[in-house]
This record gives sequence, structure tokens and C-alpha cells, in this order.
Amino acid sequence: MNRKILFTLSLSLAAQLVIAYSAVADTLDDLLAETQKARAAEAEENKKREAEFMSSRDRQKALLDEAQSKWNAAKARSDNLSKQFDANEVTLADLEGKLKAKEGNLGELFGVTRQVAGDSSAIVYNSLTSGQFPKRDEFFTKLAKSKVLPTIPEFEKLAFELLREITESGRVARWKTDIVTAAGERENTDVVRIGGFIAMAGDRYLDYKADLGTFSVLARQPGSELRSAAKEVSEAKSGYAHAFVDPSRGVLLALYVQRPNVIERIQKGQEVGYVIILVGVIGLACSAYQAFFLFVVRRRVAHQLEHLDTPMRDNPLGRVLATFRGDPEQIEEDVEVVELRISEAVLKEVPKIERFQAFLRLAVAAGPLLGLIGTVIGMIITFQSITESGSSDPKLMAAGIGQAMIATVLGLGIAIPLLFINAGLATMSRSVVQVLDEQSNGLLAEHIERKAEQHGGPRV
Repeated sequence: MNRKILFTLSLSLAAQLVIAYSAVADTLDDLLAETQKARAAEAEENKKREAEFMSSRDRQKALLDEAQSKWNAAKARSDNLSKQFDANEVTLADLEGKLKAKEGNLGELFGVTRQVAGDSSAIVYNSLTSGQFPKRDEFFTKLAKSKVLPTIPEFEKLAFELLREITESGRVARWKTDIVTAAGERENTDVVRIGGFIAMAGDRYLDYKADLGTFSVLARQPGSELRSAAKEVSEAKSGYAHAFVDPSRGVLLALYVQRPNVIERIQKGQEVGYVIILVGVIGLACSAYQAFFLFVVRRRVAHQLEHLDTPMRDNPLGRVLATFRGDPEQIEEDVEVVELRISEAVLKEVPKIERFQAFLRLAVAAGPLLGLIGTVIGMIITFQSITESGSSDPKLMAAGIGQAMIATVLGLGIAIPLLFINAGLATMSRSVVQVLDEQSNGLLAEHIERKAEQHGGPRV
């Protein structure tokens, strides 16, 4: 089949050549000559191509022989290395057995050492002492992950670092280092460390950032009492100083500084809280004004009691006495009229003496009711957050519960003090009114006696 195809192609190629040469040949002899010349040229070309092919075949065979020899050498080397590896494995197993036999108690010691280093690594990493002696945790971590027996210097260093941690936890140390302020800037200052419990710089408390290996100022500082104690410790050179220590090594302090202050608590009460505070402030202002007024009135009434014969207009008792003693012509003959006049004079003074007490009683009653309104609103907000989120996440409910509780506290917070203040004002005003009643009754009795003497009758 292939020969037929080649024969057909040859005939086709010959036909094409005949056609091509016939186009340039004038006679059959010329055509024959041109054909013979073309065949000779083609035969020469085929010989060159065949020579090149044979040369290329020889080169490929040489390369193949070279690659085969390399492969044979590599395979032989691989077989040798495999045998050597197996022999090494046997030797290594034998040596490991001998090593374990010679280790004896050292193997157990190595295990204990790794365990102690691993347990101490986290403690040292988070310890405030590492802020003064940095990068100690790297040694513990390396020793805990080691696969070989530690050396004697490593044993000694482990014992030294553990002993230093124990010693430093009972010392008050001071050193100069860089800290990170609340604004994110670095500041070189003196740092005072009380054991491994708390650190401070001046009146500022510090937090140890183990990942950065440095101290940073707490973004929110505690109250003035704790800050003054920190300043006292920072400025102390010797002797004793009053200080606060966090036994949880910073956890309690971080929670303590997050506690809201009075202003923040009031803000959680929102509008209802502001109304309650406004009522309380008005009540306190009124009670303070009235308490000062009653204090002055009681002093003046006490002074008037010592001078009953000389009525003075600057106090209620003096004005009641002056109603009848200031002008003798105003003394009526009828006892009932005299009694009514005295009662009128006393009643004129009572409103000023008992001023604001009704409002204070109203504030005492309204405070818990306003707090109840805030509580209901807070519960509504809480239930809305649960409905919208579909879960009872405490963080989502915190706002509503906070408003409910703060409103209740504020309501009771104004009601209870105003209740006691109102009771005190009522006692003070009642004492003044009692004096007015006593003196007015005495004035009436004196008038009746004087009238009986004028008519010559028996004295009452």
C-alpha cells in the first residue's frame, strides 16, 4: 500500500516536473536534458540529506549511550546509598538504645526539665518582671521544645531564671525605660514595679504588653485615691508608702478602670434620668433654702423669747406679739375676737415656715414613679433588641437593662434623701409653730386675765 502511494506521488511529481520543464524547453532533447539534469541535482541533494541523517543518528546514539551509562552509575550509587541508609538505621537504633541505657535518670530529668520550662514559659512571658528583664521567655520556649539533653549551663540558667522570678515577685523595683503613652507616643521615664502585681509611672498605672515587650499607660486611669497612692509610691525614696496591689496581676485593675463614673451612669438613664435629676436638684435647692430660712427664724425666735416685752418684726413670734402689744388701741374687748386675731397672726406665719414641704413630699412620691417609667422603657428597649437580633446576647441587652436599673436607682436616690430632708424640715418648722402656738395661747390668757381685772371679777 505504501509503495503504491509512493509510486503515485513519484508519477505526480514527475508529471509536475515535465510540465515545468516543458514550459522552458523548446524541443524534446532540451526537455530530456533538463530532466536528466534535475534528476542528477535531486540525487545529489538526497545523498547530502542521507549523510546528514546518518551523522545525526550517530550523535543521538552516542548521547543515548552516555545517558545510559550515567543512569547505570546513578542507579548503582542509589543502591549503595540505600544499603548504607539501612545500615545507618540499624546503627542509629543501636546507638539510641545504648544512649537510653547510659542516660539512666538523666532521661527522667530531661522530661521534668522540659515540663518545667513549658509551664514556666507562659508565666514568664506575661510577667511584669519581663518588662525589666526582656526576652527571658525565649530561653524557656527553646528549652521546652528541645529534643536533646540540656547542657549544664542551661540547667543553671533555668534555675537562675526561676529563682529571679521568685525573688523579683517580692521586691519593689525602679528602673528607667520607654513606655507607650495613651496617645501612642514613646516616653522615657521611671517605672516602679511592685513585685509581679502592678506597675506605675508617676500617678499613672501601666499595663504590660507581652507581645511588644513594653509597658503602656492605661487608656483609662482609676480614681484620684488610687492615683495619689501611685504618685506617693513613685516619689518615695525609702521607708514605707501606701499602695494598692492587684493580686490578679492586672486583670482586676483593667476591670476596675472600666467601671462607669457618675456622669456615665447618669447618661445611661437618658431622658428619664435627666428628669429625675432635675426634680432632685430642685428639691435639694428648695430644701437648702428653707433649711437656711428656718435656721435663721429659730435663732431669731429664740432671741425673741428672751425679750417678750419688746416685739421685733424680724421674726414670726415678734410679729404675733406686735399685733397686740405694739398698739394698745388694737386690743379688742371681745375674747373671741382676740382669739381669732391671734389665730390669724399665727396662720399668716405658718405658710412661710412650712414652705416647700408639699413639693418635697411630691418629689419623694414622684421619684420612684419616674424611676419605674425608666425601668419600663429600659425593658422595652431590651425586648426590642432581642426581637431584632433573634438572640439573647448580653451585650445587646446591656443598654436597655442599664437604663432600667439606672432609672430605678436615680428615682430612689432622690426620694430617700428628700424623705429625710423633708422630715427634718417638718421637725424644724413644727418647733417654730409650736412656739407660736404656746406664746399666742399665753397672750390670749394674759388678755383674759387683764380683762377680768378691769371688770373686778375673779382672775382666770
